[in-house]
Parts: sequence; structure tokens; C-alpha cells
Amino acid sequence: MNGTQYSDPQTPAEPNYRSGSSAAREVELISRIAKGDRKAFEELYGLYHRRLARFLTRLTKRYDVAEEVINDTFYIVWRKAGDFRGESQPSTWILGIAYRKARNAFRSSARILAVENPEAPPPPLTTDESARTEELRDWLVHALVQLPVEQRLAVELCYELGYSCEEIASIMSCPVNTVKTRLFHARAKLQKLLPALGGMVPKDDGDRSVSGVES
Repeated sequence: MNGTQYSDPQTPAEPNYRSGSSAAREVELISRIAKGDRKAFEELYGLYHRRLARFLTRLTKRYDVAEEVINDTFYIVWRKAGDFRGESQPSTWILGIAYRKARNAFRSSARILAVENPEAPPPPLTTDESARTEELRDWLVHALVQLPVEQRLAVELCYELGYSCEEIASIMSCPVNTVKTRLFHARAKLQKLLPALGGMVPKDDGDRSVSGVES
């Protein structure tokens, strides 16, 4: 499972993998995995590896940490497939496992020291529009790693993966209002962090960055 190449975070969004047909297929795969079917496991792993990698590498540039979280997640999926009762979407169940593994990894003091250096200044702005867009995304990454773990994960689940507050509450095993509070505080902190990280970024550029997070 190791050594997989990660895609560029700017890659276009994938088709909706929470559609009825996709969910039904994934329920079938999990049922087969519960019976020890390795081919079903490989197919489910293939369906989710890229999605989880995109999610995790938006939170850390340490690909080895992201890969470890993914492998730990699928180890649990393999062992606990029989516990899945279909009370939630397969993607919600799998993301719930990944959330708990990521939270523990990011909370580890050794990991936190190695994940990112939030004090490192982003590169200076250039006049090239594509470079400016990439730099703004870099600032967003720098800002995200300065949020508390739960807020970082909530932001990515909501704005990167498109989960509703109700679904995020299920993934995070917390009340819906807790999710809304985390998102509120995360947005407030990002609004302060992004202009500070940009330094020389004009106000409209900073606003555009944050509005992209809030859309």
C-alpha cells in the first residue's frame, strides 16, 4: 500500500462517490470484505485511497504521515467490516475511521513538530496569475495547520469533501452544533491568519482566499 503517488491538490473534483449507485456498490464490497474477500478490499482501497490522500495532504505535506493514516484506516476497515450495519453511508463510516486516525496522528507531539513549520514564510507574490493562485493556496495550507486539529478536519470535510454538518457530526461523533461552532471559529481564525501570512497581499486578494474557503 506504500509508495503511492499523490495527485496535485488542484486536480478537478471527482464524481460524486456518495450517489446511490456508488453507495450500494460500496455496501456490497464491505459485505464481501467482512467475509475475507481480498479482491473486494483491493477495490474499495482503490476507490478511497486518492480521496483520503487529497483530504489528508491538504492538512499536512508529510506524505508519510498521510499514508500511515490511510493504511491504519484500511486496517480497521478490513478488521471491522462485519460491524458495518449500513446505518450511515459507507463514505461516512470510512471517513469517521480516517478522522479518528488523523486526529491522533496530528495530536502526537512528535508529528506536530514534523508536519509543518507554520512560521516559515510563503514565497513572495509574482505577477503571474497562476503563480498567484498557487501561492494563495500555499497560504491557506499554512493557515490551516495553525488551527486546532478538530477545526482543521471540520473545514476540510466541509469545504474540500462537501459533507453536510450532519454528516460531519456523524464522522466526528459529536453534536451538529459542535460542528457548526468549530467551522465558525475556524473561519474567524482563517480571516485573521490569511492576511498576516500574505503580508504584502492586497486586501482583495486576502478576501478572495477566505471567500474561497467559505463557498
